[in-house]
Amino acid sequence: MKLRKRVLAMATAGVLGVCAMPAGVLAAEDEYKIVVMPKQVGITYFEAARAGVEKAGEALGVDAVFTGPTVADAAEQVKMIQDLISQGVDAIAVSANDAASLTPVLQQARDQGIVIMDWDSPAEEDVVDLSIKEIDYQTYAEATWDALVEAMGTDEGEYAILTSTLTAGSCNAWIEFGEAYAEEKYPNLTLVTDPVCTNENVQEAYTKTLDLLTTYPDLKGIIGFSSPAPIGAGQAISERGLQDSVALVGSAMPNDAREYLHEGAIDTVLLWEPERLGYLTVYLAKYILDGNEVADGELEVPDFGTIDINGKEVIMGPPSVFTDENVDDFDF
Repeated sequence: MKLRKRVLAMATAGVLGVCAMPAGVLAAEDEYKIVVMPKQVGITYFEAARAGVEKAGEALGVDAVFTGPTVADAAEQVKMIQDLISQGVDAIAVSANDAASLTPVLQQARDQGIVIMDWDSPAEEDVVDLSIKEIDYQTYAEATWDALVEAMGTDEGEYAILTSTLTAGSCNAWIEFGEAYAEEKYPNLTLVTDPVCTNENVQEAYTKTLDLLTTYPDLKGIIGFSSPAPIGAGQAISERGLQDSVALVGSAMPNDAREYLHEGAIDTVLLWEPERLGYLTVYLAKYILDGNEVADGELEVPDFGTIDINGKEVIMGPPSVFTDENVDDFDF
């Protein structure tokens, strides 16, 4: 157990008496090591989150490390977390490729006194101290289906869903809430096939969108979940000249989507600022390590704003909506 953890434990137990170290006071050699793990490094969305993690490390005086697999693979995340346990890091926040696959190793980390959080895509609730959600999943799903119908110009017709992987928790939640919402509000929408996996890959989204457009010639709309999916789908729609025939909405980075938004191959992007998500993840890891109680209600985060906490769940805030009209106002 690291010196810092021993000091916190002694202070909590009253062993240090009036000389107890106040929360947040930390000798340089006992700097926290907080690891934030994405589903996959190298894609634009997660690299933007990396910037927020690094910014938080500098601002908060912690060793904030951003590392993850080069492909969206749960087995690789398990191996990396096992290595982090052996290193004795203080906190691990993971965007889970497959929540169930990570449970044993995350429990092992918790048993070693490591603070465990998830961010972006959830792990199983029982093995995390805190779950940082970029947005309320139901709110995001309903906003996405509303955007699809608006872009289609009708609430009836065929549509398809592109997703990350079958085990991506956040995408699965959006789809579940969205399909339930559509069944009630848009009963004349027809989902032509099960959600199509694109594995966080633009090229795969492109080829599978071409397949959808060929297989379902009456397709009127596509929802793309995971930031590469709308980009690949937008490329396919653009090449086929279907900007005015097939509506496309989903989650993507404004900089990646800008060209396709301007030409109409993508109609609407709904997202949040991943840099802020990365920053918040590190802040809350340090907040827990400092011995602070995470209580229900609002929490004011310096240089960030107010977040909502309900049990283990943290909601960062509402989505931002990017279109042809406003995308040039943003740079991320």
